[in-house]
Amino acid sequence: MKTTLDLPEELVREMKVRAAREGRKLRDVATEVVRRGLEQPDPPRKPGNRVKLPLFEGKPPANPEDELTPERIHDLLAQQEVEWMREADEAARR
Repeated sequence: MKTTLDLPEELVREMKVRAAREGRKLRDVATEVVRRGLEQPDPPRKPGNRVKLPLFEGKPPANPEDELTPERIHDLLAQQEVEWMREADEAARR
């Protein structure tokens, strides 16, 4: 598979030097380096490094008809589209 990576110049230079020194292709050296890196075990995660997202607790709507269910959103969008079409039709008649 072919892909494009934006790597630091010095890293690419080191891989090119290694490839030339060992009489190998840059592609082969890069593949080996990446494969070795992926074979390393994942470092243990520290509990303090976790991202804490804010929690927002909303109140349920006072009126059940105001609840935004997927069906309700669909109906509102359809209603809005009908209104836009009526407005465009009226503007075209003027």
